Amino acid sequence: MSNNNVMRTLKVDKITVHIGVGESGEHLNNAENILNTITKQTSVRSKAKRTLQTFAIKKNEPIGCKVTLRGALAEEFMRSSLAINENRIRESQFDNTGNFNFGIEEHTDFPEMKYDPNIGIFGMDVSISLIRPGYRVYRRKIKQRKIPESHKVTKEDAIDFIKNSYGVEIMT
Repeated sequence: MSNNNVMRTLKVDKITVHIGVGESGEHLNNAENILNTITKQTSVRSKAKRTLQTFAIKKNEPIGCKVTLRGALAEEFMRSSLAINENRIRESQFDNTGNFNFGIEEHTDFPEMKYDPNIGIFGMDVSISLIRPGYRVYRRKIKQRKIPESHKVTKEDAIDFIKNSYGVEIMT
């Protein structure tokens, strides 16, 4: 496996940033404003999939917000969010298909965010998907085909990419 092959190089496909609030109203609006400020994009509301009476959540009630980042914005956000986690990720945070997730406990860790006692503190989940060139074949509508096993991103490929490209320390 030579790294000279352009089709074997990995890149960040997308980053999904999610804040789960658990209720709608002013608390959710504050979370949306924070997410919009941090990511420089407009967020979309996440709705409850089912009714949970113990938490007073009704089906289809907005309970969170999320943003999907791609391209240069995704790269910039990934570098800043990894720096917040001190460039460390556990090996268990990677899945077998080249994706990895981590959490940020407080939105105030971002340089542009200040603590406001009226708003509170929000944590967020960050999910990062890695792909190789040619994955469009799997997603397109016309002449859709499967991706060969040898071309799919593995856990080891993702770990090597993050170590070498972003200088992240992988903890066991």
